[in-house]
Amino acid sequence: MANSGSTFLALLTGAAIGAGLGLLYAPDSGEETRRKLGENAKKTQDDLNRRYRETSSNLSQKAKQAKMDFEDRLEETLSSASFKADEILSSLETKLEELRKQNAKFQKDKKGGVESSSDNAVV
Repeated sequence: MANSGSTFLALLTGAAIGAGLGLLYAPDSGEETRRKLGENAKKTQDDLNRRYRETSSNLSQKAKQAKMDFEDRLEETLSSASFKADEILSSLETKLEELRKQNAKFQKDKKGGVESSSDNAVV
């Protein structure tokens, strides 16, 4: 973006210097000089308009690409988070099943009248 600004400034400076030198050293009549300056101004205006459209188009394309890249990275992150959540849930379900088995054993031992302090430990 800074490069476009520098190019634009260089273009304007060159046009101004060229116009000034043209006026100083012009062998043409005033009318002919004014016509040439008008043509030069028109060419410069057309060039500036073209550069503006190109820059605007480039910025629009870059914004679209950045949006697509962001959406892709977001999708990857959400997918990874979902996978990790599934792993955590699976691990918790396994641990819960182990605790249920220990609790069932504890309840069975308690009903049978055999209470052992080592059986009551929860891992």
